[in-house]
Amino acid sequence: MTDRAKPGPAEAPTDEPARRLAAHVEAASLAPGLYLVATPIGTARDITLRALDVLNSADLLAAEDTRVMRHLMDIHGIPLRGRRILSYHDHNADRQRPALISALEAGKSVAYASDAGTPLVADPGYRLAREAVETGLPIHAVPGASAALVALSLSGLPSDRFLFAGFPPATRAARASWLRKLMQIEATLILFESPRRVKQTLEELCEIEANRFTVVARELTKRFQEVIRGPAAELVQDPRIGSIKGEVVLVIDRPGETAPDEASVQKALLARLQHMTVKDAAREVAQEFGLARRDVYQLALTLADGN
Repeated sequence: MTDRAKPGPAEAPTDEPARRLAAHVEAASLAPGLYLVATPIGTARDITLRALDVLNSADLLAAEDTRVMRHLMDIHGIPLRGRRILSYHDHNADRQRPALISALEAGKSVAYASDAGTPLVADPGYRLAREAVETGLPIHAVPGASAALVALSLSGLPSDRFLFAGFPPATRAARASWLRKLMQIEATLILFESPRRVKQTLEELCEIEANRFTVVARELTKRFQEVIRGPAAELVQDPRIGSIKGEVVLVIDRPGETAPDEASVQKALLARLQHMTVKDAAREVAQEFGLARRDVYQLALTLADGN
């Protein structure tokens, strides 16, 4: 629903061709603080004018990859003017953070950008922001592109309640447990995944709920963008999944109203009864499947007696 007024006769569209906009980058002095700058996830023009203003005016620049930031600034005609671009990534964050905090304490403006998208989303910037907050230093967010939100927008799935869960664990056992817990949540799920593991993750989704509607989105906003939609069981069989390349986002529908089948509950109980007491196994399985603990305990007793 919208309260935007409908165009009247005087507002009817014309055949006037598109014109070049008179947009410009400003070089106004920035207030001191840490500026978290969202950058494009693919198409270079998906950057805000404010982000360009900040990159143009900040006293110190920091980036997950200095080459990526330098290239982005070159594309948009933002000069360095002798300023430093400090490298700040997973492997050197602890070593580099003191220099950035010192610059902020000295009243400088520091702009930080990850390789692509919104800083702090699956990148080391959150530790920098957390220390700035704990030190009482000002932080400014410069919003923009986000792969998670682009994928959600393209998915066709409900967006009123969603959970970004980052990357699944690498090992099969840890990932299976992680997915099973997530898929009980009453929200649309958004995951990042390596292209090498997409098919494996879909196979594990099928073991939990093969008919759960899932979306695989890759290379968002780029030339070879692709969005593949369907139940997890269908996607596993899709030949495109086996050879998928690029950066991938998975979007998974929220759970339906169907109750878990007894075979799945029994399988979960039997696995736990090998190394747990009946009481502990029943408690965990009841929590995992959202069932009454008393009912699961009775089933666990029956299975334990049968062994």
